[in-house]
Amino acid sequence: MSVLHGDCLLTGNEWDELVWIREQTRAPKGCKVEIIEGIITVTPHSTIPHHRIADRVHRSLSQVIPEHWHIFQGLGMAVPARLGLYVPDLAVVPELPAEGHDDVVPAAVAQLAVEITSAATAHHDRTVKAAGYAEAGVPLYLLVDGVAPGGPTVTLYGEPRKGVYRLLRAGRFGERITLPDPIGLELDTGEFPDN
Repeated sequence: MSVLHGDCLLTGNEWDELVWIREQTRAPKGCKVEIIEGIITVTPHSTIPHHRIADRVHRSLSQVIPEHWHIFQGLGMAVPARLGLYVPDLAVVPELPAEGHDDVVPAAVAQLAVEITSAATAHHDRTVKAAGYAEAGVPLYLLVDGVAPGGPTVTLYGEPRKGVYRLLRAGRFGERITLPDPIGLELDTGEFPDN
């Protein structure tokens, strides 16, 4: 049972309360509001290099995925078991659930989640979200890390088991990285700008 008590919703369920708080959060246009390990986070606007990378990946994906599949930017992906509601930079989703929130789906419906790091998101993208997507069973997680300490990298994770991904491939910007089926894409990172 839900009870509206002043400015908060009391449900007796931490997940439902966090989602409600996220829905009530007013962030500046273009900012992402996520739930990371039970904490509501607001991430600032993305930079132009970030958008260029997202565009390159989106264009490449649209050439290889089945026509009835979807590529989303800004789609909330719920991982309640980890008190997470992530908004990946890109998500490949074959089919949307018939019921649920208008802007949130279970992360398990995605075939691929793509995160493009920034100084503000790097820690969460590299650790928390990787574990969350693996926990949800997302088959592939592509981390485009333009702010990696040793220089810009692209890392592909897959084969999630018990909340842990296996490292499938890693390389530097400028190299090609192959995303296996069901995506089936050789991604050229040569046009990725540094963040």
